[in-house]
Amino acid sequence: MWNQFVEEIQQGNVRSIARSISLVENEVTGYEQLLSSLPDKSIPLIGITGPPGAGKSTLTDALTAQLIQKGKRVAILCVDPSSPFHQGAILGDRIRMSRWYNHPNVYIRSLATRGALGGLHPKIIELTEILKAAPFDYILLETVGVGQSEVEIAGLADVTLVVLVPEAGDEIQTMKSGLMEIADVFVVNKADRPGSDTMIKNLRLMVHEAHQTKPIVATQANQEIGIENLIRSIDQTLLKTNERLLKDRLIIEKIYWIIQQHRMKDIRKEELLQRWKSSPHKNVYRFLQDERLI
Repeated sequence: MWNQFVEEIQQGNVRSIARSISLVENEVTGYEQLLSSLPDKSIPLIGITGPPGAGKSTLTDALTAQLIQKGKRVAILCVDPSSPFHQGAILGDRIRMSRWYNHPNVYIRSLATRGALGGLHPKIIELTEILKAAPFDYILLETVGVGQSEVEIAGLADVTLVVLVPEAGDEIQTMKSGLMEIADVFVVNKADRPGSDTMIKNLRLMVHEAHQTKPIVATQANQEIGIENLIRSIDQTLLKTNERLLKDRLIIEKIYWIIQQHRMKDIRKEELLQRWKSSPHKNVYRFLQDERLI
């Protein structure tokens, strides 16, 4: 069964890709076997993050348009806030990037954070591995842009775009340390607005002070202006050799989490509650020892 899924994913079968993602999201029995059957394959993963209102979705749409014009195949994962009622994405691809719905060279999937503290989907690593097995040229991952998602996406992506707008100029100093660690490419979007030149100048100064070289690209995503330069900067960054220590640490965190889940799978909170209630003593460590839980 799983071998057939993997073959169809490698062939670019959209239904199989979508169903595989759903199986992993919902932890359907045997999904680990599907994941272990996937081939080791490297496809550039471009992370797109930044504060709400910076135009991340519009930039993703414009990037997709330019890449499609170049004959590339693109997979897009949009991580949205979760609904408190059904844990699904509040914003979905129904209202975003509608022109790519039925395009044969584009696959779009909206994901909910499902309460993940980092702002990314709890199974984002697994889902990107499925897409890497498919015949795409680029994977674009747009975050919800809050919490620790910027740090997580920096560990996951091959190139991380930090999208800013001119109005954020006064915030650069407070954001400085985090931005320098996360960004591979700075994107000043809505560059037709007042203050964009000052923003770019401040970013260049910040990069210079850190003794680093990072591209700073001005864009007007809604007009697809500057997108060609952005793709060029992405490709040049991909060619550079850099240490993936942060990515390795993210993987180790994921491995640690998976081990926890497997070792805890037979432990239920309600059962623990009943056992605790019937326990002759209320010392937590004595209880754990008596129950042979530690």
